Amino acid sequence: MNIIIFLNGITYAGLLFMCASGLTLIFGLMKVVNMSHGIFYLTGAYLGMTVTKLTGNWFIGILAGGAAIALIAVLLKLSLFDRVLGDPMRETLLTLGINLIIGDVLLAAYGGVPQSITAAKSFRQSMNLGFVSYPRIRLFILLIAIAEGIGLFVLINKTHIGQYIRAGVNDKKMASALGININMVFTIVFLIGGLLAGISGVMGGSYLAFNPGFDSTILTYSLVVVIVGGIGSLGGAALGSALVGLIDSYTKATVPNLSMVIIFGVLMLVLAFKPNGLLGREG
Repeated sequence: MNIIIFLNGITYAGLLFMCASGLTLIFGLMKVVNMSHGIFYLTGAYLGMTVTKLTGNWFIGILAGGAAIALIAVLLKLSLFDRVLGDPMRETLLTLGINLIIGDVLLAAYGGVPQSITAAKSFRQSMNLGFVSYPRIRLFILLIAIAEGIGLFVLINKTHIGQYIRAGVNDKKMASALGININMVFTIVFLIGGLLAGISGVMGGSYLAFNPGFDSTILTYSLVVVIVGGIGSLGGAALGSALVGLIDSYTKATVPNLSMVIIFGVLMLVLAFKPNGLLGREG
Protein backbone atom coordinates (compact mmCIF):
# COMPACT_ATOMS: atom_id res chain seq x y z
CA MET A 1 0.00 0.00 0.00
CA ASN A 2 2.76 2.47 0.95
CA ILE A 3 4.67 1.86 -2.27
CA ILE A 4 1.51 2.50 -4.31
CA ILE A 5 0.96 5.79 -2.47
CA PHE A 6 4.57 6.76 -3.13
CA LEU A 7 4.35 5.90 -6.83
CA ASN A 8 1.06 7.81 -7.13
CA GLY A 9 2.73 10.83 -5.55
CA ILE A 10 5.87 10.76 -7.65
CA THR A 11 4.00 10.21 -10.94
CA TYR A 12 1.52 12.97 -10.10
CA ALA A 13 4.57 15.12 -9.37
CA GLY A 14 5.71 14.39 -12.93
CA LEU A 15 2.41 15.71 -14.30
CA LEU A 16 2.60 18.79 -12.08
CA PHE A 17 6.14 19.47 -13.27
CA MET A 18 5.07 19.21 -16.92
CA CYS A 19 2.44 21.87 -16.34
CA ALA A 20 4.30 24.03 -13.80
CA SER A 21 7.51 24.15 -15.85
CA GLY A 22 5.62 26.02 -18.58
CA LEU A 23 4.23 28.37 -15.96
CA THR A 24 7.64 29.01 -14.40
CA LEU A 25 9.03 29.93 -17.82
CA ILE A 26 6.34 32.58 -18.38
CA PHE A 27 5.72 33.65 -14.79
CA GLY A 28 9.26 33.27 -13.48
CA LEU A 29 11.50 34.20 -16.38
CA MET A 30 9.33 36.82 -18.07
CA LYS A 31 7.67 38.16 -14.89
CA VAL A 32 4.26 37.78 -16.58
CA VAL A 33 1.40 37.00 -14.21
CA ASN A 34 -0.20 34.33 -16.41
CA MET A 35 -3.36 33.22 -14.62
CA SER A 36 -4.64 31.58 -17.81
CA HIS A 37 -2.16 28.69 -17.63
CA GLY A 38 -4.77 26.41 -16.09
CA ILE A 39 -7.22 27.00 -18.92
CA PHE A 40 -4.42 26.20 -21.39
CA TYR A 41 -4.07 22.81 -19.67
CA LEU A 42 -7.82 22.18 -19.78
CA THR A 43 -8.21 23.30 -23.40
CA GLY A 44 -5.34 21.03 -24.38
CA ALA A 45 -7.11 18.13 -22.67
CA TYR A 46 -10.38 18.75 -24.53
CA LEU A 47 -8.71 19.27 -27.92
CA GLY A 48 -6.54 16.20 -27.38
CA MET A 49 -9.62 14.15 -26.51
CA THR A 50 -11.42 15.33 -29.65
CA VAL A 51 -8.49 14.58 -31.95
CA THR A 52 -7.91 11.19 -30.29
CA LYS A 53 -11.54 10.25 -30.92
CA LEU A 54 -11.44 11.44 -34.53
CA THR A 55 -8.15 9.74 -35.43
CA GLY A 56 -8.16 6.81 -33.02
CA ASN A 57 -4.53 7.66 -32.25
CA TRP A 58 -3.58 8.85 -28.76
CA PHE A 59 -0.15 10.10 -29.80
CA ILE A 60 -1.65 12.31 -32.51
CA GLY A 61 -4.01 13.64 -29.84
CA ILE A 62 -1.04 14.55 -27.63
CA LEU A 63 0.75 16.35 -30.47
CA ALA A 64 -2.42 18.12 -31.57
CA GLY A 65 -3.25 19.30 -28.05
CA GLY A 66 0.26 20.63 -27.51
CA ALA A 67 0.51 22.29 -30.93
CA ALA A 68 -2.93 23.91 -30.66
CA ILE A 69 -2.24 25.45 -27.25
CA ALA A 70 1.21 26.62 -28.39
CA LEU A 71 -0.49 28.41 -31.31
CA ILE A 72 -3.20 29.88 -29.05
CA ALA A 73 -0.57 31.10 -26.56
CA VAL A 74 1.42 32.82 -29.32
CA LEU A 75 -1.68 34.45 -30.82
CA LEU A 76 -2.77 35.73 -27.41
CA LYS A 77 0.73 37.01 -26.71
CA LEU A 78 0.95 38.93 -30.00
CA SER A 79 -2.60 40.28 -29.92
CA LEU A 80 -3.22 40.96 -26.23
CA PHE A 81 -0.27 40.31 -23.89
CA ASP A 82 2.07 42.65 -25.78
CA ARG A 83 -0.32 45.51 -24.97
CA VAL A 84 -0.17 44.99 -21.20
CA LEU A 85 3.33 43.62 -20.57
CA GLY A 86 4.99 45.26 -17.61
CA ASP A 87 1.71 46.09 -15.83
CA PRO A 88 0.97 43.23 -13.37
CA MET A 89 -2.57 44.42 -12.63
CA ARG A 90 -3.60 44.54 -16.29
CA GLU A 91 -1.83 41.23 -16.96
CA THR A 92 -3.75 39.56 -14.14
CA LEU A 93 -7.12 40.97 -15.21
CA LEU A 94 -6.46 40.04 -18.85
CA THR A 95 -5.54 36.45 -18.06
CA LEU A 96 -8.51 36.07 -15.69
CA GLY A 97 -10.75 37.34 -18.48
CA ILE A 98 -9.25 34.80 -20.88
CA ASN A 99 -9.95 32.12 -18.27
CA LEU A 100 -13.62 33.03 -18.01
CA ILE A 101 -14.19 33.31 -21.75
CA ILE A 102 -12.47 30.06 -22.75
CA GLY A 103 -14.00 28.25 -19.77
CA ASP A 104 -17.51 29.21 -20.87
CA VAL A 105 -16.74 28.20 -24.46
CA LEU A 106 -15.57 24.77 -23.26
CA LEU A 107 -18.66 24.39 -21.09
CA ALA A 108 -20.93 25.22 -24.03
CA ALA A 109 -19.05 22.89 -26.39
CA TYR A 110 -18.51 19.87 -24.14
CA GLY A 111 -20.95 20.26 -21.25
CA GLY A 112 -20.13 19.92 -17.59
CA VAL A 113 -19.89 16.12 -17.45
CA PRO A 114 -16.44 14.83 -16.41
CA GLN A 115 -14.46 13.51 -19.39
CA SER A 116 -11.38 11.38 -19.85
CA ILE A 117 -9.06 10.52 -22.72
CA THR A 118 -8.53 6.95 -23.88
CA ALA A 119 -4.81 6.29 -24.00
CA ALA A 120 -3.14 3.85 -26.39
CA LYS A 121 -4.03 0.25 -25.54
CA SER A 122 -0.55 -0.67 -24.36
CA PHE A 123 -0.59 2.24 -21.89
CA ARG A 124 -3.96 1.22 -20.41
CA GLN A 125 -2.35 -1.90 -19.00
CA SER A 126 -0.23 -2.32 -15.89
CA MET A 127 3.47 -3.09 -15.72
CA ASN A 128 4.96 -5.56 -13.28
CA LEU A 129 7.78 -3.75 -11.47
CA GLY A 130 8.75 -6.85 -9.51
CA PHE A 131 7.39 -5.60 -6.21
CA VAL A 132 4.10 -4.16 -7.48
CA SER A 133 1.98 -3.88 -10.61
CA TYR A 134 1.49 -0.27 -11.68
CA PRO A 135 -0.30 1.54 -14.58
CA ARG A 136 1.98 2.17 -17.53
CA ILE A 137 0.40 5.53 -18.31
CA ARG A 138 1.59 6.97 -15.01
CA LEU A 139 5.12 5.63 -15.48
CA PHE A 140 5.16 7.02 -19.03
CA ILE A 141 4.17 10.48 -17.77
CA LEU A 142 6.98 10.34 -15.20
CA LEU A 143 9.53 9.44 -17.89
CA ILE A 144 8.28 12.23 -20.17
CA ALA A 145 8.50 14.71 -17.29
CA ILE A 146 12.11 13.72 -16.62
CA ALA A 147 12.99 14.03 -20.32
CA GLU A 148 11.24 17.40 -20.46
CA GLY A 149 13.17 18.66 -17.44
CA ILE A 150 16.48 17.68 -19.01
CA GLY A 151 15.49 19.28 -22.32
CA LEU A 152 14.47 22.56 -20.67
CA PHE A 153 17.67 22.67 -18.62
CA VAL A 154 19.75 22.27 -21.78
CA LEU A 155 17.64 24.86 -23.63
CA ILE A 156 17.91 27.50 -20.90
CA ASN A 157 21.53 26.93 -19.88
CA LYS A 158 23.34 25.54 -22.93
CA THR A 159 21.84 27.21 -26.01
CA HIS A 160 21.90 30.68 -27.56
CA ILE A 161 18.12 30.98 -27.16
CA GLY A 162 18.51 30.29 -23.45
CA GLN A 163 21.22 32.96 -23.22
CA TYR A 164 18.93 35.43 -24.98
CA ILE A 165 16.07 34.60 -22.60
CA ARG A 166 18.23 35.09 -19.53
CA ALA A 167 19.71 38.30 -20.96
CA GLY A 168 16.25 39.67 -21.72
CA VAL A 169 15.04 38.87 -18.22
CA ASN A 170 18.06 40.43 -16.50
CA ASP A 171 18.21 43.61 -18.59
CA LYS A 172 15.74 43.96 -21.44
CA LYS A 173 17.01 47.36 -22.64
CA MET A 174 20.65 46.27 -22.73
CA ALA A 175 19.80 43.02 -24.53
CA SER A 176 17.84 44.99 -27.14
CA ALA A 177 20.75 47.41 -27.57
CA LEU A 178 23.01 44.44 -28.30
CA GLY A 179 20.75 43.42 -31.18
CA ILE A 180 18.68 40.70 -29.51
CA ASN A 181 15.06 40.59 -30.70
CA ILE A 182 13.50 40.42 -27.23
CA ASN A 183 9.95 40.35 -28.56
CA MET A 184 10.73 37.26 -30.64
CA VAL A 185 12.53 35.59 -27.73
CA PHE A 186 9.60 36.15 -25.38
CA THR A 187 7.20 34.89 -28.07
CA ILE A 188 9.22 31.67 -28.16
CA VAL A 189 8.88 31.43 -24.36
CA PHE A 190 5.10 31.75 -24.68
CA LEU A 191 5.10 29.09 -27.39
CA ILE A 192 7.06 26.67 -25.19
CA GLY A 193 4.86 27.39 -22.18
CA GLY A 194 1.70 26.77 -24.19
CA LEU A 195 3.12 23.61 -25.74
CA LEU A 196 3.96 22.15 -22.33
CA ALA A 197 0.55 23.08 -20.91
CA GLY A 198 -1.27 21.47 -23.85
CA ILE A 199 0.76 18.26 -23.75
CA SER A 200 0.36 17.95 -19.98
CA GLY A 201 -3.39 18.48 -20.38
CA VAL A 202 -3.75 15.57 -22.81
CA MET A 203 -1.51 13.25 -20.80
CA GLY A 204 -3.08 14.24 -17.49
CA GLY A 205 -6.55 13.81 -18.93
CA SER A 206 -5.61 10.24 -19.83
CA TYR A 207 -5.76 9.15 -16.19
CA LEU A 208 -7.46 12.05 -14.37
CA ALA A 209 -11.04 13.02 -15.19
CA PHE A 210 -11.51 16.66 -16.17
CA ASN A 211 -14.39 19.08 -16.68
CA PRO A 212 -14.87 22.86 -16.94
CA GLY A 213 -13.60 24.22 -13.65
CA PHE A 214 -10.70 21.79 -13.35
CA ASP A 215 -8.43 24.54 -14.71
CA SER A 216 -8.59 26.32 -11.33
CA THR A 217 -7.41 23.14 -9.59
CA ILE A 218 -4.41 22.57 -11.83
CA LEU A 219 -3.54 26.30 -11.78
CA THR A 220 -3.62 26.33 -7.97
CA TYR A 221 -1.33 23.31 -7.73
CA SER A 222 1.01 24.75 -10.37
CA LEU A 223 1.26 28.08 -8.56
CA VAL A 224 2.03 26.31 -5.28
CA VAL A 225 4.74 24.28 -7.05
CA VAL A 226 6.33 27.38 -8.59
CA ILE A 227 6.23 29.43 -5.38
CA VAL A 228 7.47 26.62 -3.11
CA GLY A 229 10.28 25.68 -5.48
CA GLY A 230 11.27 29.23 -6.35
CA ILE A 231 9.93 31.45 -9.12
CA GLY A 232 11.98 31.11 -12.30
CA SER A 233 13.89 28.02 -11.17
CA LEU A 234 13.41 24.79 -13.13
CA GLY A 235 15.15 22.85 -10.37
CA GLY A 236 12.80 24.53 -7.93
CA ALA A 237 9.80 23.51 -10.06
CA ALA A 238 11.01 19.90 -9.98
CA LEU A 239 11.53 19.98 -6.20
CA GLY A 240 8.22 21.74 -5.61
CA SER A 241 6.41 19.21 -7.82
CA ALA A 242 7.90 16.31 -5.88
CA LEU A 243 6.89 17.82 -2.53
CA VAL A 244 3.37 18.75 -3.59
CA GLY A 245 2.79 15.45 -5.42
CA LEU A 246 3.91 13.33 -2.47
CA ILE A 247 2.04 15.42 0.10
CA ASP A 248 -1.11 15.25 -2.04
CA SER A 249 -0.84 11.47 -2.42
CA TYR A 250 -0.14 10.68 1.23
CA THR A 251 -2.72 13.10 2.65
CA LYS A 252 -5.48 11.92 0.30
CA ALA A 253 -4.77 8.35 1.39
CA THR A 254 -4.76 9.17 5.10
CA VAL A 255 -6.52 12.48 5.84
CA PRO A 256 -8.28 13.47 2.58
CA ASN A 257 -10.26 16.30 4.16
CA LEU A 258 -7.02 18.01 5.22
CA SER A 259 -5.09 17.58 1.97
CA MET A 260 -5.31 21.18 0.76
CA VAL A 261 -4.86 22.50 4.31
CA ILE A 262 -1.54 20.68 4.63
CA ILE A 263 -0.35 21.67 1.15
CA PHE A 264 -1.04 25.34 1.81
CA GLY A 265 0.42 24.99 5.29
CA VAL A 266 3.69 23.92 3.67
CA LEU A 267 3.41 26.89 1.29
CA MET A 268 2.98 29.26 4.23
CA LEU A 269 6.00 27.81 6.03
CA VAL A 270 8.17 28.16 2.94
CA LEU A 271 7.07 31.77 2.44
CA ALA A 272 7.75 32.50 6.11
CA PHE A 273 11.28 31.08 6.21
CA LYS A 274 12.32 31.08 2.51
CA PRO A 275 10.40 33.94 0.86
CA ASN A 276 12.10 33.32 -2.51
CA GLY A 277 11.25 29.62 -2.48
CA LEU A 278 13.45 26.62 -1.73
CA LEU A 279 15.70 27.14 -4.77
CA GLY A 280 14.71 30.66 -5.80
CA ARG A 281 17.17 33.50 -6.17
CA GLU A 282 16.78 36.79 -4.34
CA GLY A 283 15.35 39.44 -6.60
